[in-house]
Amino acid sequence: MDAGLVLPLLVALIAIALAFDFLNGMNDAANSIATIVSTRVLRPQYAVAAAAFFNFIAFLVFGLHVAETVGRGIVEANVIDARVIFAALAGAITWQIITYWLGIPSSSSHALIGGLVGAGIAKAGTTAVVWEGVLKTVGGIVLAPGLGCIAALFLMLLVSWLFIRFTPFGADRFFRRAQLVSASLYALGHGGNDAQKTMGIIAVLLYSQGYMGTEFHVPFWVVLACQAAMALGTLMGGWRIVRTMGSKITRLTPMQGCCAETGGSIMLFAATEMGIPVSTTHTITGCIIGVGAAKNASAVRWSVAKEIVTAWILTIPSAGVVAALFYFAVGLFV
Repeated sequence: MDAGLVLPLLVALIAIALAFDFLNGMNDAANSIATIVSTRVLRPQYAVAAAAFFNFIAFLVFGLHVAETVGRGIVEANVIDARVIFAALAGAITWQIITYWLGIPSSSSHALIGGLVGAGIAKAGTTAVVWEGVLKTVGGIVLAPGLGCIAALFLMLLVSWLFIRFTPFGADRFFRRAQLVSASLYALGHGGNDAQKTMGIIAVLLYSQGYMGTEFHVPFWVVLACQAAMALGTLMGGWRIVRTMGSKITRLTPMQGCCAETGGSIMLFAATEMGIPVSTTHTITGCIIGVGAAKNASAVRWSVAKEIVTAWILTIPSAGVVAALFYFAVGLFV
């Protein structure tokens, strides 16, 4: 292919990938700020700004293990080309927009994974899929919210016991301050895990086009661009989903919000270090359910949680089908 044609196409695909990252930040802003907004510790605009800041600086804390998984551990690198990347991104973005307007906190991460798998299968069949990486990611669908729920529940029980001699006012004042730290850590974990997924997409695209030599890696400019796109998306906010995450599942106190964010941070930090692209939406939802259930199982609006879980189950196959359709549609014109 002529180099003059490749470069504009490459730039356009990178722009689409960064647009996905931006939408991811907008969609997932709720994950970082829902608890701290619902407990009224911070006003929404301040919470969004803080989340955006910690989203951006996450690259200073974490390695790039998740980017490696997405870049080479979902679909075979030799199958990747411009058409596959476009179809994967188009499928993920389409599903993301649908769930955003419906106010459903689905997983942007798994929409991207589903898009990659769908486009890869459309091109080369099931042999294109690195099933070990896909199964590891799918495992995160269950483990991230499940372990997050358990961690948050036990944290809630522990702090309730530790603060049993405190007055309600004293405990509330302490956890309002503590929640500033826990929310910041959660936003940091979100930026560390989620932005790396787009880094992996851009890096494998550059690799497939011969711009990276023989060794796969993530260029530093890609790291900065993806972190900045996610931070800008977070600044735009996801107010429709904030309402679902912050109040529809269960009403939160500062103590509950702090425990939920701390449990979620533990899950995200561990997953990022292990290179597992988990969903921050799954994680914080599980933690919110955990702290609600620690108080009283009836405090959790299980019907809302059921709707969210249904969206999780649909995300990967739905995004995959849409991506495959985009792949075939592009073939009609190219």
